Amino acid sequence: MRKKQDALDYHSSGRKGKIEVIPSKPCLTQRDLSLAYSPGVAEPCLEIEKNPEDAYKYTAKGNLVAVVSNGTAVLGLGNIGALAGKPVMEGKGVLFKRFADIDVFDIEVNSENPDEVIKVCQLLEPTFGGINLEDIKAPECFYIEEKLKETMNIPVFHDDQHGTAIISAAGLTNALMLVGKKIEEIRLVINGAGAAAIACANLAISLGLRKDNLIMCDTKGVIYRGRTEGMNKYKERFAVDTSLRTLEEAVEGADVLYGLSSKGAFTPEMVRKMAANPIIFAMANPDPEITPEEARAVRGDVLIATGRSDYPNQVNNVLGFPFIFRGALDVRATTINEDMKKAAVSALAELAREECPDSVCRAYGNVKFSFGRDYIIPKPFDPRALLRVAPAVARAAMESGVARQPIEDMEKYVEHLESLQGKAKETLRMIINKAKCDPKRIVFPEGDNEKILKAAQILIEEGIGKPILIGNHENIRAKMAELGLELNGEVAIVDPANFERSEEYAEELFRLRQRKGLTLSEARRIMTRKSRTHFGCMMVHMEDADTLLSGIDTHYPETIRPALEVIGKQQGLSSVHGLYMMVFNKGIFLMADTTVCIEPTPEELAETAVLAAEKARMLDLEPTVAMLSFSNFGSVSHPQTLKVKRAVEIVKEREPNLVIDGEMQSDTAVVTEILQKSFSFASLKEAANVLIFPDLNSGNICYKLLHHLGGAEAIGPILMGMKKPVHVLQRGDDVSDIVNMAAIAVVDAQNS
Repeated sequence: MRKKQDALDYHSSGRKGKIEVIPSKPCLTQRDLSLAYSPGVAEPCLEIEKNPEDAYKYTAKGNLVAVVSNGTAVLGLGNIGALAGKPVMEGKGVLFKRFADIDVFDIEVNSENPDEVIKVCQLLEPTFGGINLEDIKAPECFYIEEKLKETMNIPVFHDDQHGTAIISAAGLTNALMLVGKKIEEIRLVINGAGAAAIACANLAISLGLRKDNLIMCDTKGVIYRGRTEGMNKYKERFAVDTSLRTLEEAVEGADVLYGLSSKGAFTPEMVRKMAANPIIFAMANPDPEITPEEARAVRGDVLIATGRSDYPNQVNNVLGFPFIFRGALDVRATTINEDMKKAAVSALAELAREECPDSVCRAYGNVKFSFGRDYIIPKPFDPRALLRVAPAVARAAMESGVARQPIEDMEKYVEHLESLQGKAKETLRMIINKAKCDPKRIVFPEGDNEKILKAAQILIEEGIGKPILIGNHENIRAKMAELGLELNGEVAIVDPANFERSEEYAEELFRLRQRKGLTLSEARRIMTRKSRTHFGCMMVHMEDADTLLSGIDTHYPETIRPALEVIGKQQGLSSVHGLYMMVFNKGIFLMADTTVCIEPTPEELAETAVLAAEKARMLDLEPTVAMLSFSNFGSVSHPQTLKVKRAVEIVKEREPNLVIDGEMQSDTAVVTEILQKSFSFASLKEAANVLIFPDLNSGNICYKLLHHLGGAEAIGPILMGMKKPVHVLQRGDDVSDIVNMAAIAVVDAQNS
């Protein structure tokens, strides 16, 4: 009962349903209204009248899909009607938006007459860039899609058919690879003859399956030539000359068994009769035709996929339709053809053979995924699916001649797709591109850490940086072999115990710290055995490396302290400072000091502001700085506010061209309307992008709350004020976090 109520509460709490329409242009002033509607809106109307293709330029048509249903085959609920199916169609819209940033209107058509559904879609063609048919029963769904594809000039895609077919075909491609069989030679049995089953059959044949090696069954048994009961023209296409009459007979010796039917339709005895290394796709939802436990209890060589998320190898349509439409819309395809579907199959199959990122593993309870019998299909939350499938579909549309607006630069297109996944991706892509222009040597004191090694391979493959791994040669090489990494020829491994400059390093450390109580023998011990972080910092200090990244296995101070002892802060600074880049969908904010200075003086606050502004410029952001407090421009006289006010004065004296003001409250700093309406005298005329906190308490609390509750992506910590660039990793960082911080470290080294 609780699950039922949870679902009802989810859909009914707050704003009802799951979707809303949000304006993409400002609509706050009378001028905005006059542009959005009358009289300004007449101008794009007239342009579209002259050239209909301009609808893609002046309206949302190019990114708008209709999810159309008449509710005759909703999930496993059957014919519940158009209105009852609306929550599902809204949900489909959420998935389009979440996975591919495609906007959706759900259209529930109150008719079981297929010609009326066809007419509705045809009449709506001016509104939409594509039509996603959903939950329409067979055989009407075939007729509806066929007629719409014949008569409409925008992509029409029945996801219940083709989505399932594409994902299962990707899985089948990989399954056959694992068991050493070819699609041209296998025998496939499909149980089910509805929309998805027929689409699966068609796509398998398109990929090379011999039609005479396919047997389809329905509730009446084998679909054979001459059968009259329960037949239609769509089933007739798969009728074969055979004496087999039941599913039990058909599966004997079969290599592959597809289930698009109902719970329990496959028995252990059927599995036992199949050929060696049988492949079973039991795709009935919510309960498969046979569970993996039941199938494996019969024989250990079975490879099985289901539609369930709690089993390996989930056949989930969300891996297909958002990205297929994304690619089709972006080239203004007139249809989604067989070549585009096959391109999606190949892209998904190839993606499953790549190493799965830590971020995806973490989303599934830190389970490690690697290509094999339990991982033949990518996970639905793998962000790379958009970046692989959409370009593959777009390329296939161009090559097959159905693209009206071909993509000229596919690399830039992929970067654009990354930006759809959040502002962070766009910003990090810019930083990574900067790093690639002049890769620097990055020393990793934790060189034998698994995540560091994986990140090192990415840094080398992408040309972002030149990793130097500190640690025992044999241990690191053994770890590489265990992880299947091939870095020996391209990565430097430095063992402090037998490094040729170890004595020179020890003498230099002694020189730096002899008046701090350090002896030469202790310096030797630190350099050769005690502290790899000290050794890494010395490599940077002695110019054997350009930057250092450490902290994945240690506490924050354990990286900063060696860096200060060996490299030190910049001349003239009172302290080093910490910064986080906080990335929201609508913008980026740099926040400092969030990690180092506990109770800064006015001079230290001024240093933080100047250094943060420098980092903003390094990241191609023009800084506008707000010095935060609990008062606005003298509204409260208190030692804390006076400290911030004095810091602003110091910065303005040192950096007269820097746009900075304060003290001010946080909402004043980030809401342009408040600044312009109540504080028009302020130096800031629009929302700040660099926020300086009055103490570590407020800065640290704020960035963590924004990260965990506000949905911001936190990139950092970024150290500021060191003589040479040193940056700190956090203990929970995954491989992608390490790569991102390495790119920032390289760019920092370029600017040093």
